[in-house]
Amino acid sequence: MMQVLSVASEAYPLVKTGGLGDVVGALPGALSGHGIMVTTLLPGYPAVRAHIGDAPLVHHYPNLMGAEARILASYINGFPLLVLDAPALFQRDGGPYGDRSGADWPDNWRRFAALGRAGADLASGAIPNWRFDLLHAHDWHAGLAPAYLSYAPGPGAAAPSLMTIHNIAFQGRFDISIFPFLGLPPRAYTIDGVEYYNGVGFLKAGLASAQAITAVSPGYAREIREPAFGMGMEGLIRTRGGAVSGILNGIDPKIWNPQSDAALAARYDSHNLAMRRTNKRAIESGFGLTQGDGPLFTVISRLSWQKGMDVLAEQLDTLVALGGRLALLGTGDRPLEAKFRAAAGRHPGRIAVALGYDEKLSHLLQGGADAILIPSRFEPCGLTQLYGLAYGCVPVAARTGGLGDTIIDANEAALAQGVATGILFDGVSNESLANALQRTVSLYARRDAWSKMQVQGMAADFSWHQSGARYAELYTRLVQGRADLKT
Repeated sequence: MMQVLSVASEAYPLVKTGGLGDVVGALPGALSGHGIMVTTLLPGYPAVRAHIGDAPLVHHYPNLMGAEARILASYINGFPLLVLDAPALFQRDGGPYGDRSGADWPDNWRRFAALGRAGADLASGAIPNWRFDLLHAHDWHAGLAPAYLSYAPGPGAAAPSLMTIHNIAFQGRFDISIFPFLGLPPRAYTIDGVEYYNGVGFLKAGLASAQAITAVSPGYAREIREPAFGMGMEGLIRTRGGAVSGILNGIDPKIWNPQSDAALAARYDSHNLAMRRTNKRAIESGFGLTQGDGPLFTVISRLSWQKGMDVLAEQLDTLVALGGRLALLGTGDRPLEAKFRAAAGRHPGRIAVALGYDEKLSHLLQGGADAILIPSRFEPCGLTQLYGLAYGCVPVAARTGGLGDTIIDANEAALAQGVATGILFDGVSNESLANALQRTVSLYARRDAWSKMQVQGMAADFSWHQSGARYAELYTRLVQGRADLKT
């Protein structure tokens, strides 16, 4: 059986701030049916340490990036878990990346360099009795792991590595002054190594060092080759050529399934969509919304520029004027939070806002709202629209990245053929979003067409079945040393 080490800063259900956690948590199960055992390496945050209890010791570091550390062995979702237990680095009151005020921890470079070093040690013979055929690094937090394997591996054979970009906008760039403390040789600090705009780039290091790179959707893999989406790394992505591919994220039907979801007020499938009304009433009651004939929209999102929330905030009066209502769950930029609160004040009973994140409530919103708004300027894959499709909550989204890969626009031809699953619009502007809202309200009034869209979306298979097979194929090519890595 192939042994793969997955190095990441998050994995559901132990720690999650977004889609990264969902994906890392799902990968072991997605690959187990392909003869691949995935072991996940996570930082020892408080919630992770609480989960593993008195776990067995794998390795002790007297000094790892200036801190005493241990690697402990446990399980997550029934699959192997390794935890980098370094209290000075990870046992903190706040989030994985910052304090309660939202400010980044100033030593994030040290924290995640330690994670990368531990991952590379496990994948290159530095830790007795542990052997891995492949290292799979996720986002910038694990980006130094492939670099350590390339420039400073352990005494054994270094496993090949794969770097996955979940969001290229988050790059982990730090001042050049940290380089002497990383334990990398001077030759690593070059344009082909870890150097990035006269500093150290963790994501850049991984992209330059790994044998292969994946983005979390085919559309995003194409987009990040261009300046508009590459965030300064488009040249490197183009240089890597055929080593870069896109594999669409999946969702776990054991967690996201309206037939069995305990978070719903009423469970249902595509044959009894009328049961969604019970969930809708629960949303209206919980959010203080009045009942109405128009569609109930939802937003489950970070409130940020990337997510297009600034444009949505400008169109809330339009949404209400069209007969719609909105239940929003999210948190993010303070000025945007204030704009949504102000809109709720202008339209009591029509717009309601829950600032924060609640996993159970996010399921109810998918199970009872009519449509979910996703006006993202860029979206590497997006899982929110996949949950919406699975729950009959019609996605209304910008045509970008994984959104364009997974939603079939309800143009008249698609409606006539019965294949439409959502509403896509081009460009994120006041005009384009207003037009999309108008299209949504008009389609919602065509009850048969709307129901067919819901049923078609629910019939789509966005489980990990196909994506797991593609990862398994790529893993095999890497382990076999195949030159042609393009999937």
